[in-house]
Amino acid sequence: MSTDLWTSHVMLHMPDSLRMTDDQLLQFCAVNRELRIERTTEGDLIIMPLAGGETSRANVDISTQLSMWTKRNGTGYAFAHAGFTLPNGAMRSPGAPWILKTLWRKVPKEERQSFAHICPDFVIELKSPTDTISILRAKMDEWIVNGVRLGWLIHPDRQRVFVYRPNLAVEVLTNVTSVSADPELAGFTLDLTAVWDPDSE
Repeated sequence: MSTDLWTSHVMLHMPDSLRMTDDQLLQFCAVNRELRIERTTEGDLIIMPLAGGETSRANVDISTQLSMWTKRNGTGYAFAHAGFTLPNGAMRSPGAPWILKTLWRKVPKEERQSFAHICPDFVIELKSPTDTISILRAKMDEWIVNGVRLGWLIHPDRQRVFVYRPNLAVEVLTNVTSVSADPELAGFTLDLTAVWDPDSE
């Protein structure tokens, strides 16, 4: 087991004999609901603490905006607190994911109840005080390599948005009040006002 005391993230290195199946991992997460749990491509577990109040509030604001646009647009599904099994075997859980309906409906119905083997088309990750930016940037790279078409890493302390797209350099937006998902999610613009300033509403 390795841990970074500043981030409070713990890596549980799992020997081959103890590596969990998807069903076992789902049960493990179900009985440890106070934790955020992901699985690396090697089968090791990453244990993360629950988000603090301000991070949770900002995540709700971001997810609500994405959900409202999703209902109006009708071409995809927005998810919350969901884990997805990526092509590399890792199980990752983004802050706010979105998947085209045509792709989600190809996932077998029984698999949708677990960590579906599908990579979101779009993900948003919000840095919390317990996250390190280097770990999050590596996670964003993993999303892109596995099929994400657009990814945003939001750094509220520095008011920056890192924009990820396949085969393109990461774009860094500084001190913007909104960010557009065009053309991948045509018409979706995230208002960052409440993320940058919790007392603005």
